[in-house]
Amino acid sequence: MEDTLQAETLNAASDDNQSDKPRIIIVTGMSGSGKTQVCRFLEDLGYFCVDNLPPILIPKFVELCAHAVNAVSHVVFVVDTRSREFFDTLIQVLEDMDKNDRDYELIFMDASDDTIIRRYKETRRSHPMAPYARISEGVAKERKRLESVRGKATYIIDTSNLTKADLREKINRLFGIHEGAEMSISVLSFGFKYGMPLDADMVLDVRFLPNPFYIESLRHKSGAVAEVAAYISEKSVTQEFLKRLDPMIEFLTPQYVREGKSQLVVAVGCTGGMHRSVFIAKHIFELLKRKGYSVNLEHRDLMKNDVREV
Repeated sequence: MEDTLQAETLNAASDDNQSDKPRIIIVTGMSGSGKTQVCRFLEDLGYFCVDNLPPILIPKFVELCAHAVNAVSHVVFVVDTRSREFFDTLIQVLEDMDKNDRDYELIFMDASDDTIIRRYKETRRSHPMAPYARISEGVAKERKRLESVRGKATYIIDTSNLTKADLREKINRLFGIHEGAEMSISVLSFGFKYGMPLDADMVLDVRFLPNPFYIESLRHKSGAVAEVAAYISEKSVTQEFLKRLDPMIEFLTPQYVREGKSQLVVAVGCTGGMHRSVFIAKHIFELLKRKGYSVNLEHRDLMKNDVREV
């Protein structure tokens, strides 16, 4: 999806975020308007997402979820014209759900014709409504086919001029399961000789700090032990580093929250993942905890070393 997207929201029900009732969301709309992206954002929020389910099966699926051993209370169905003749049953399904007082919210994703055409040309894909004709013909056919569905929308989101970050922020605001949901932060120490963590968002290399490995009395003690921590922290290079590290962490973390990340992994590496990385990772963990963030600490490679005191 493009970096440029614009949103218009209709009939927003702000108190839904605070309700304990199961939440059923149906996402539909124009091909190329961002349905898949919205589905991913909702999945990040903890929703169970089902893509391209024939509409006629939605009520049965909702019933199965409600009676499952571990009930699924937040479900997203993505329905579009790929389902061909099945799509035509969507209006009837929605009307039946209305008659049966089954609460649901319908997100209709839209974008201008020019925007949709440009996106299809950039991805070199054919339009599902006109696989062997011009993209503009497919857009026109699909828009006409979706007129009645658009009229039943709870939310209409036009993505013509929104950035992905803006779209994520809107979805988080409208559909966050927990009001003010926190970003989860993992602080991880590791040893470079065992490989870098693939899921790290931020990597700090602290191999420039003094290495307790070369001090016989500290060699087999981890960076969490007071003696080792004192040896590392008393060095002037460590003190200068922490003076710069703390403001950087304090500045960057809220930027990631504002960007809409659901999880942040901060990895700190030294040679073996036993002394320096453990000390700095623990320092960052305690700093973030004091600041009120939801944070956990993991020492990935600590026990791969000859550790006798942790």
